[in-house]
Amino acid sequence: MPDPEPQNPYFTLWNSCSALDALTEYVEDVTNPSSPNFIRVDDRIATFDMDGTFLGELYPTYFEYNMLEYRGLDDPTYNAPDDVREAAQDIRDFVRTGKKLPDGFELIHARAAAKAYSGMTLAEFDTYVKEYGKKNANGFTGMTYGESFYKPMLEVFAYLKDNGFTSYVVSGSDRFICRALVSSLGIDPQYIIGMDVTLKTRDQGDVPGVEYTMGKEEDILRGDELIIKNLKTNKVFQISQEIGKVPVLSFGNSTGDCAMHNYCLSNSLKCAAFMLIADDEDRDHANREKALDLAVQWRQAGYHVISMRDDFKTIYGYSVKKVPFTF
Repeated sequence: MPDPEPQNPYFTLWNSCSALDALTEYVEDVTNPSSPNFIRVDDRIATFDMDGTFLGELYPTYFEYNMLEYRGLDDPTYNAPDDVREAAQDIRDFVRTGKKLPDGFELIHARAAAKAYSGMTLAEFDTYVKEYGKKNANGFTGMTYGESFYKPMLEVFAYLKDNGFTSYVVSGSDRFICRALVSSLGIDPQYIIGMDVTLKTRDQGDVPGVEYTMGKEEDILRGDELIIKNLKTNKVFQISQEIGKVPVLSFGNSTGDCAMHNYCLSNSLKCAAFMLIADDEDRDHANREKALDLAVQWRQAGYHVISMRDDFKTIYGYSVKKVPFTF
């Protein structure tokens, strides 16, 4: 006999769990015109962190950190200035020896990354990210960096889309890195919010943009200065500026997402926030003890917890296997 039809065809890669029940019950309620909690389609806004929420971050660290390490230390086409090389070396020491990253490294990295790709056109940078994404993901077989999506979370995107939600990616990673990585998912670039660096045109020189009119044939280049690192409350500011509405759903995995979750939960409309915990030591390079401690913290904050070990039938796909890191 054929296998029975799954009870919810959207979630074929999930086990039965409280987090999924909470999500589906929420969506069924707020999309029911007869419910007192009904939310108009225009207000059905969901925000998703990227790294560690629907894209891998444990190979052995964030995609953008790995890429800067390569850019600063191994890219034969690039002669890195000292500060870029130092940031890249900090990442290498961290992933290879466990040496603690310097205090405030999020901003150190962001400023170094702004310099590291300065002068690239947006098209050149997009190609660079996608080419790096073709490299085999360290610590796994059967997967490249650009393929390292959490397959069950992609089902959440599809489910929300079919129920009238607009989903935004709100990441601490570079906006143009995010755009390059998620383009394969069919997420349009206007729904991506991330770290921003300055831009300029090829012939602009030092003339401020407010005083310069670009020509028809000019390319837009990446500048060398950081505008904003999109973490913690900066995520809220960016959501407020770019979306103009408070989300009703929020998905994340770390303390960098708590402000975004709290902003969502301040909504007068019915709302919910979800945190993934990296507790699967068999299929991912996770720290279960740390993850379980975080789960307690997230539940106390009023967030639903998604266990990657218990709630996902697969993480990256059944053919992907965890293996030791290589250096």
